[in-house]
Amino acid sequence: MGFQPFSTPYDWSRVAHYKRVARNSQGGLIDLSVGSPVDPVPDSVRKALAVASDDANANGYPATVGTDDLQLALHDWFRDVRGADLDAIGASVVPTVGSKEAVALMASLLGLGDGDVVVQPRVSYPTYEIGTQLAGATVLKVDDVADVASWKDVPGVRAIWVNSPNNPTGDVYSAARLKAIVDAARAIDAVVLSDECYAMMTWTKANRDAVARAAVDGGEGRAIRPSACALQPDACSGSADHVLVLYSLSKQSNMAGYRTACIAGDKAIIGPMTAVRKQIGEIVPGPVQAAMAAGLRDGVAVETQFARYSARLLELVGALRAHGYAVDMPQGALYVWVKAKSGDCWTDMEALAQLGIVPSPGEFYGAPDYLRFSVTATDDAIGQAALRLSTWE
Repeated sequence: MGFQPFSTPYDWSRVAHYKRVARNSQGGLIDLSVGSPVDPVPDSVRKALAVASDDANANGYPATVGTDDLQLALHDWFRDVRGADLDAIGASVVPTVGSKEAVALMASLLGLGDGDVVVQPRVSYPTYEIGTQLAGATVLKVDDVADVASWKDVPGVRAIWVNSPNNPTGDVYSAARLKAIVDAARAIDAVVLSDECYAMMTWTKANRDAVARAAVDGGEGRAIRPSACALQPDACSGSADHVLVLYSLSKQSNMAGYRTACIAGDKAIIGPMTAVRKQIGEIVPGPVQAAMAAGLRDGVAVETQFARYSARLLELVGALRAHGYAVDMPQGALYVWVKAKSGDCWTDMEALAQLGIVPSPGEFYGAPDYLRFSVTATDDAIGQAALRLSTWE
């Protein structure tokens, strides 16, 4: 059948006008629209990439499932950091070329199509919807995926997207809420697709205090308590059946350019999915696999990045409040999600562009009355944005 047509409001050309206005403003453009890392890749990652690039095996085709060392690093990370022992729950894991391709291809790799329904949050990352459309399946948007009554009796539901911490809202699900979703999905033979790419960016006071102490006292890179994982025992009842978790190193280790992510979960699903990935060449390059393993093992670097983003969020939230926005520190992820003062994202975009500041329009994510401000910008850029928001009319 092939890929089916798709439609989306997620069109960055619509933001070009506001960037032009911002560039011509006093002080110039501060771009807070895109969640692309600007901070350094950890030394451990760059060194691992360099060593692997010089290895005699670097010129050969890499394994789709990853090297033995990458598989070990992934299993160790899920067990030690996320509380999910993959072997014990009947799970396997495959690396992916970033998480976006995994999200976009997921419905197709699951064999979904006409007559099948994929549930997703109403306010969410646009690629969930695009991937469902590409497969020819039907999108069902609900206000809260954890409200299982909103979808469990809908005919044809075959998959449910969960995103915690959520992009763009920052909302975080507890293990109990994840369990409710998993239980309801299993009851109707549907698969839970849990996108947990921001799991290490969870802004509890306990996490912020622990990271601050670790920066002074030193540690082993285990100060952060991540958000709940759909594969941890109290969320999946000790079985990976009907559960897939997606994770990415783009945010925790600034590795967006390396394209390093993974899908972990139900072996009965991962196996056939991996067989297809082998045939279409969706394989992480060999040297990058070594870099990915290094990133998974460098918890100290993750804490360093956590501290950067935490400070930027606190500064930006305070400045947005001073500018008249009703906003609190997000529970997780890398964005400040605020209701437009005018009630329309595009009207606020125009006003903010006069200050040189360009966020993302909430319409891209399903909420035309909201704005998303990213803190994947330098300390100086966040500081300048905060100054303008706090002092400029």
